[in-house]
Amino acid sequence: MTAELITIEVVYGLPTKQVLLECKVAQGSSVEQAIETSGILSHFPDIDIQTSKVGIWNRACKLTDLPKEGDRIEIYRPLIADPKEARRRRAEKAIDEGRANKVTGGRAKALKK
Repeated sequence: MTAELITIEVVYGLPTKQVLLECKVAQGSSVEQAIETSGILSHFPDIDIQTSKVGIWNRACKLTDLPKEGDRIEIYRPLIADPKEARRRRAEKAIDEGRANKVTGGRAKALKK
């Protein structure tokens, strides 16, 4: 008896190179098995699938989750900066430069002439 095949996509991108591969995997294959079957690891040998975050249609998932027909599996790069920390630094800079209110953090009031 043959396993039913489903069609999925596996994507990964760097700033200079992006790859989207469509492949067929056996229904009931895990996300990890689908990634390995797709061949994307040969395009990006630096990917460590055990430590990389993955998702299906922009929602985080586990390597053991089961994709469905038409799903897009995404492999995410590690963040180079914590988004909350970067936002805090931008807000502090705006306050220091007078572009934001020191108390509320909102826009500074325009000077009346």
